[in-house]
Amino acid sequence: MTTKIAIAVAVSLAVSAGCNRLNLGRKKTGGPGAEGPRVLLTVDHEPGRTLRYAFTSNREIALDWDPQANGGAGKVQKQSEWIKLVVAYTPQTVDPYGISTIRAVCESVEIKRTGRPSGRGANSDAVQAAQGKTFTLKVDSRGKIVDYSELRELIGDLGAAAFRSSARAGRVKEPDMIGDFILSQWFLWDAVSTVEDPSTGVAVGRSWHSQLWLPVPMVMRKARDVTYRLEEVREDDAGRLAVIGSAYSLADAAPSDWPIPYSGRFQMSGTFGFLGGYQVLWLEGAGLELFNVDAGRIESAEQRYTMRLKGSLPPMGIRANPHITIEQILTTELLNP
Repeated sequence: MTTKIAIAVAVSLAVSAGCNRLNLGRKKTGGPGAEGPRVLLTVDHEPGRTLRYAFTSNREIALDWDPQANGGAGKVQKQSEWIKLVVAYTPQTVDPYGISTIRAVCESVEIKRTGRPSGRGANSDAVQAAQGKTFTLKVDSRGKIVDYSELRELIGDLGAAAFRSSARAGRVKEPDMIGDFILSQWFLWDAVSTVEDPSTGVAVGRSWHSQLWLPVPMVMRKARDVTYRLEEVREDDAGRLAVIGSAYSLADAAPSDWPIPYSGRFQMSGTFGFLGGYQVLWLEGAGLELFNVDAGRIESAEQRYTMRLKGSLPPMGIRANPHITIEQILTTELLNP
């Protein structure tokens, strides 16, 4: 038996050209104009049927120690970090009118880093402790996760794995991509589970709002405001594909119930531990998600954004005005349709 979690979707914002590289299908379908028939999207869970997804996050970081200074060699420091997760989801119990339980297994974790001054830890990260780990998610009839308890516990374990002890400095946190792991799992079905009045359906061209985690290389807890829009529905060999666009801006604050990977007092190693007092100046970006209406599943998604931050130096008599630019690409891809 297949669970149909009725979700009505309507969306409305321009999508960046970079996101248009995704395969959107070949033929356009749908009712006439923006006020055409309402569209229902459903997240379907079939007992025992495993769906396996690859999640990637690629972050290019440019640290300009003083944008106002005269030109000089080496004043811009570049770094990058990349992670790929493969996670398999298998429904354990399915209730079309209540709570369904999904078992998730993190099958693999790959990490790559470049540009760290010390050269250490280029291919290591606390998130690697998630490989082979299992957690369950409980999902309600809207497709919204209602019980994150096991995922929250795993996030806490990953946070603990990010630390090393130093006789001189005490607890020291190494760079990690735990925030990228949180984004990929905690917000997996966000685009369809945040639709207002899902049972009534929404006409193509209307939009709705949510918030998403903002992963960064320093210790910060920030969020993105997101506006979703159902751009259109297209025919594909795999079925009807709902093209869901999204646009991002900086949120005023992150919701208090989001997970916190770390606790206690500690010092972060590396450049982003040396700097502090971070202030996000601006953020903008866009994305696309392809949702299979007939199969009730995500086929692929891509999110792109650029953010600009200002940092400060410790009181050491050094004169600089550090600014950081982060170019971020996040993808989700179904591996076994």
